[in-house]
Amino acid sequence: MKLVLNTASALLVSVALPGAALAQDAWFPYPAEEVTPAFSTDGSVAEVTYEPLAAAEKPWNICVSFPHMKDAYWLGVDYGVVAEAERLGVNLNVVEAGGYTELNTQISQIEDCVASGADAVIVGAISYDGLNNVIGEVAGQGIPVIDVINGVSSSEIAAKSLVSFHTMGFETGKYLAEKHPAGSDPVTVGWFPGPAGAGWVEAANTGFLAAVEGSAVTVLEPRYGDTGKEAQLKLVEDVLQANPEIKYIAGTAVTAEAAQGVIRERGLKGEVDILAFYMTPGVYTGIQRGFITGAPADSMVIQGRIAVDQAVRVLEGKEYFKHVGPKIFVVDQDNVKDVARENILPPEGFSPVFSVKK
Repeated sequence: MKLVLNTASALLVSVALPGAALAQDAWFPYPAEEVTPAFSTDGSVAEVTYEPLAAAEKPWNICVSFPHMKDAYWLGVDYGVVAEAERLGVNLNVVEAGGYTELNTQISQIEDCVASGADAVIVGAISYDGLNNVIGEVAGQGIPVIDVINGVSSSEIAAKSLVSFHTMGFETGKYLAEKHPAGSDPVTVGWFPGPAGAGWVEAANTGFLAAVEGSAVTVLEPRYGDTGKEAQLKLVEDVLQANPEIKYIAGTAVTAEAAQGVIRERGLKGEVDILAFYMTPGVYTGIQRGFITGAPADSMVIQGRIAVDQAVRVLEGKEYFKHVGPKIFVVDQDNVKDVARENILPPEGFSPVFSVKK
């Protein structure tokens, strides 16, 4: 494993965008960030370069548990774990619980994974706290558990491969603040963070507002709402009607996707720009077509790849980052052609894969 701290000699590697020239089987070295102390919610973050193993020593049996695979986000994570299992030469079994209401199903599936002989378990958790007992039971049997994407509060996991939605929101706000620094002409932003009370929404909201503080950006009162397209469309229409001075619509990926049609229908393209605080295929296409200004990418494919590499490293007693995630970067109309799509999104037409056999 190659560790590169944020030194002058490392900057060219550690902050460069993942290039389109990278082949699927050579996705690394990849710019990442390590959290210290590991598993802390407020630890210090250092830029590192992630380099996985060349191959596993044996075809380990790894089980992966996802909340569901109903959307392109989790398809992307599935693509990541499957591609890395194939590259490293390990067996992989993927299960999905069917949705965020199915905590008991996920617990049962994890127990079944262990009973079936899993050497390690990777978990995209339905609940932050609700899996702690089963994680403790699995870890108590000497089977490492890797926390991917969503996060858990258990201290008995072996590693985390994830990023912070606070950072996602912050990077979106930072992008605006850098375009409109203090002293420049003021701009107004309609802000749509998602469903009120959801942990990821509150984290993104806090990060976004912190990033624009002190800039020439004025954020209207956050408009919370379900991430269904109709709900977000109604919120956007209402805010545009009441605030004709708006320069930006910023919010969830669903908000951004829904806003494209409204902006086009009202003849506001070029007058009102759109930002999302996370990436989906629809947002990516919107950026390519010039309808969406940009969105930070959390490289969910890479989070999946790293989780598999972490599992193998733990099983083989090798050095590993305990708490790490790909470096978040904003994809916009200026750099979208230079970003390797297969690192941040599932390939077009990708269907769920549930098994890799070696």
